[in-house]
Amino acid sequence: MRWRWLATASLICSMMTVGLAQVVAADTPDTATVRVLQVDGIISPATSDFITRGLKEAAEAKASLVVIELDTPGGLDTSMRTIIRHILASPIPVATFVGPSGARAASAGTFILYASHIAAMTPASNLGAASPISIGAAPQPGKDDSGSASGKPTQDTSSRKATNDAAAYIRSLAQLRGRNADFAEQAVLEARSMSAPEALKAGVIDLLAASTPDLVSKLDGREVKLDNGQTLTLSTSQAVVETVEPDWRTQLLGLIANPQVALILMMIGIYGLFFELTSPGIALPGVAGLICLVLGLYAFHMLPVNWAGVALAAAGAAMMIAEAFLPSFGVLGIGGVIAFVLGGLFLSDTGIPGYDLSVPFLVGFGIVAALIMFLTATLAARAYKHAVVSGREDMPGLPGVVTSVSGGTVYAEVRGESWKVQSNDALVAGDAIRVVAMHGLTLDVVRDRPNSADAH
Repeated sequence: MRWRWLATASLICSMMTVGLAQVVAADTPDTATVRVLQVDGIISPATSDFITRGLKEAAEAKASLVVIELDTPGGLDTSMRTIIRHILASPIPVATFVGPSGARAASAGTFILYASHIAAMTPASNLGAASPISIGAAPQPGKDDSGSASGKPTQDTSSRKATNDAAAYIRSLAQLRGRNADFAEQAVLEARSMSAPEALKAGVIDLLAASTPDLVSKLDGREVKLDNGQTLTLSTSQAVVETVEPDWRTQLLGLIANPQVALILMMIGIYGLFFELTSPGIALPGVAGLICLVLGLYAFHMLPVNWAGVALAAAGAAMMIAEAFLPSFGVLGIGGVIAFVLGGLFLSDTGIPGYDLSVPFLVGFGIVAALIMFLTATLAARAYKHAVVSGREDMPGLPGVVTSVSGGTVYAEVRGESWKVQSNDALVAGDAIRVVAMHGLTLDVVRDRPNSADAH
């Protein structure tokens, strides 16, 4: 009996061991997985969201490596720093690959390249020119910081602070990854650039690769130390490469996360809500206006904008709308256009093409808004001069016919509707009447022509 119990227990333990092994095998992928995130264009809030989600999903899928295939002229400082924070905190290695051939990692791209665990480039690519350009006024050649003539560009205090902060930041990244810190600092302070072969020779990057598959193959067996102190050995020779392209969410964020688009959305939202308030019940202008306004404000929330500029632009739009209804003789309208243009100028100062509002755009947009204001005022004035065609004011003078007389109560049909009427004339059914006044739901009428009895 005892031997039977021992045999049963041994069988149960064997089954549990096999089941546990199967679970472990199911949790452990047979082959390594490499996620490739393709980034082509300006580093923006949409790019930051795309890379952040990509790193998170790769970690959840237990990928062995994430490759950021990068081609960028630079971008927003806030978006760049968000990406770098997630790279530094990533539980899996991140390799930034400047590709395909002809790609570049300028400005913010250089920072991202330095922050990655592995930095690689195609032979026909370049990096550098990482000087911050979204600070202060434009340099004035011929004067130094003190204002004396020298041949060096002038930098105000805020410009120097931003430049020195960026230089210290990229130097810290270079020291963290053991890369060339001198070039990193020169890329910020002197806007220096470097080709891929030069970068490899100077210790700025780790290796050159012809393509992403070539990079994955060359990384096989490479040791990578993560920021949590863990050292991993990459096994990518048989890795499955999964390429992730920007989805609809990233494309939508990329569309609205632009000061020009955000400003247009805000203006459409304001005008839509205004038309809904002046003409309740239409619904479409109000719904579309609310959606556009929320999208515009969300875009401003993602962008490094001056909220005083946003408020000034909104106040300008409100004044232009008010001009159509208040007798200000153009003062509100002109003031609204000026406030709108000034608000747009103060709105954004990134120094990135396409991310700052130009004067021609603002003037053109102001002219369009003024034309809309003028058209609205013209239509309102024209409607004010027209005769009233509905309501209480339209009732006097309308013809009708008496339909019934019962017990001193007279009813008549006026414009297809049955009304209770009263008159100083004796009315009978069939009499033609004309409305002279309206008291509540009772009409005062007069007989329009004598009936047949009076005619005799």
